This record gives sequence, structure tokens and C-alpha cells, in this order.
Amino acid sequence: MIKKSPWVYMLSQGTCNGCELEVLACFNPEFDVERRGIKLVPSPRHADIILLTGCGTRKTRDKSRRIFEQVPEPKLAVQVGACALTGGVFKCPGPRLKGSVTVQGCPPRPTEIIKAIKKGAEKCSSKR
Repeated sequence: MIKKSPWVYMLSQGTCNGCELEVLACFNPEFDVERRGIKLVPSPRHADIILLTGCGTRKTRDKSRRIFEQVPEPKLAVQVGACALTGGVFKCPGPRLKGSVTVQGCPPRPTEIIKAIKKGAEKCSSKR
């Protein structure tokens, strides 16, 4: 059972923007996740969950880690798309932040992203 509405921060690690478009589609009127309590926040300091998109190049490695450290405990990362999981078609050599919840696809469907956010929120609430 989810005790708190999850607040989400989207972190792009260098991508083709396919996953970002699908994440933002979750917040349009068709899916409207805000009525379910999921809120997209502009700062990682307010977030419970970070949505990682992109393959994580060497240039974005330090930035991604710094941003992930700003998230208050208990923090959780959701890796969205094939690039965040394996490097995708770009085969990026840079290390990626390991997520606790993953979403397969290139790009994944908004419904799958919503399921992953809910699963992540349940994990976060169990850690509290």
C-alpha cells in the first residue's frame, strides 16, 4: 500500500528524446497521473523517485551522481528505456546509475512507465 504520493524528477543522461516524450505523455490528459498523486517536480531535492533516461555518457556521469545524491532518503531510481538499461542502439560506454525498477522498451509505453513509478513508490513506502 502506498502511503505517500510519489514525486518524480526526470533526469536525461543524453538520449534521442523518445523516452522523455513518453514520460511527459504520462502527464497529459489521456493518462493524467497527477490525479493518481504522481507529481513531476523541478528539483531533485523534492523528489522521491528519479526517472533515468538515456545511455549515460562519460560527460553526464558526474552530473547524474551529484543529482542522485541530492534526493532525500529513501531514494529510488527508475531506469526508463533500452538506453538507460543497456546503452541501447548507441552502445554508450559510460556507466549508468543502477535503478531499482526498470522499464523495457525503445521507447517504452506510458502505461509501463506508470506501472514502474507505482512499483517504485511501493518500494519507497516500505523503506520508510
